[in-house]
Amino acid sequence: MNRTKRRTGRRHPLATVALLAIGLVFTGGAYAALSAGTTAQADTDLTSQQTIDEGKKLFQANCATCHGLSAQGTDNGPSLIGVGSAAVDFQVGTGRMPMQMSGPQAQEKPPQFTDEQVQQLAAYVASLGPGPSIPDAHLVDGGGDAANGAELFRINCAMCHNVAGAGGALTEGKFAPPLTDVSGVHIYEAMVTGPQNMPVFNDMNISPEDKRDIITYLKYVQDNRSPGGFELGSLGPVAEGLFIWIFGLGAIVAITVWITAKSN
Repeated sequence: MNRTKRRTGRRHPLATVALLAIGLVFTGGAYAALSAGTTAQADTDLTSQQTIDEGKKLFQANCATCHGLSAQGTDNGPSLIGVGSAAVDFQVGTGRMPMQMSGPQAQEKPPQFTDEQVQQLAAYVASLGPGPSIPDAHLVDGGGDAANGAELFRINCAMCHNVAGAGGALTEGKFAPPLTDVSGVHIYEAMVTGPQNMPVFNDMNISPEDKRDIITYLKYVQDNRSPGGFELGSLGPVAEGLFIWIFGLGAIVAITVWITAKSN
């Protein structure tokens, strides 16, 4: 009887190891979840001191040569005090900055920084002085009035960017870039910061809701290509007339020669 009881109450030799393993798994999982939540919060908080400090390091290593150690500006680059986070997010997020080479205007190219680094740079510059901020998601989601946006775009933007947003040439080697593949965030930021040769459209000129409508129209144009067939780059009557002269008249001449040769 006594031997049976002792054998029944004895724990397995691996029970302690199993309990330790279960405890480590739960502890590690809780720590990982807490770390991930803290990191996500830091990535999205543009006002945290840690984000600003990281942005300052990136700025001094990559931007200070042209803009100065304190972003005060130099002979090679303007001051960035007061431009706000929107200007940095647009210029750096589209790859225009850092500039690849000097020219009439900065060329768009693949971004040189990650999204997190762009946010850090934007946070640092925004901490130097008040300026336009990165727009809220509901202003760039394309959920506005496309008809109103089309009218506003024709009045304020089409003379440079073309009515279909295909872009166009300006003076002295400058140009208005195409808007066919530009995100809503960058379109909004361009309107409030006026990059390159573009004028600034503040909230007194075009309200945030009207800017949202313009973005909605451009997204509609992006998603609905020309229903009439080959759009010839949407560059307007010059391109269309040239196409008719070259290919239309060329086809008529070719048919005339063929008919004459056949009759002979």
